[in-house]
Amino acid sequence: MKETSDLLHGTLELLILKTLMIQPRHGWGIAKHIQHISNDVLDIGQGSLYPALYRLEDRGWIEAEWGVAESGRRAKFYSITPQGLKQVASEEAQWQAFSWAVNRVLGSAR
Repeated sequence: MKETSDLLHGTLELLILKTLMIQPRHGWGIAKHIQHISNDVLDIGQGSLYPALYRLEDRGWIEAEWGVAESGRRAKFYSITPQGLKQVASEEAQWQAFSWAVNRVLGSAR
């Protein structure tokens, strides 16, 4: 599995925001969704996930509310804000351009 320390700077935040566009989730649920959608390629550890969540909350891109998880335990549930939705649109466009450029360079060596 790919550890988040190997992800490009800012990529984890984009993955979290995209995950929260589907529905609010608690931290463990965010990590498991990303792992599942990536076919177990991306494994988001707590040491990377929670600092990223705090950064996103500080920027006003997500907000948190206490609730009860499926396990019956209290958990913080995160949801995306209108500012977060704008950020996703901006970062997705940048990611698409970056990804296109990297693929062009990788393909040029063939």
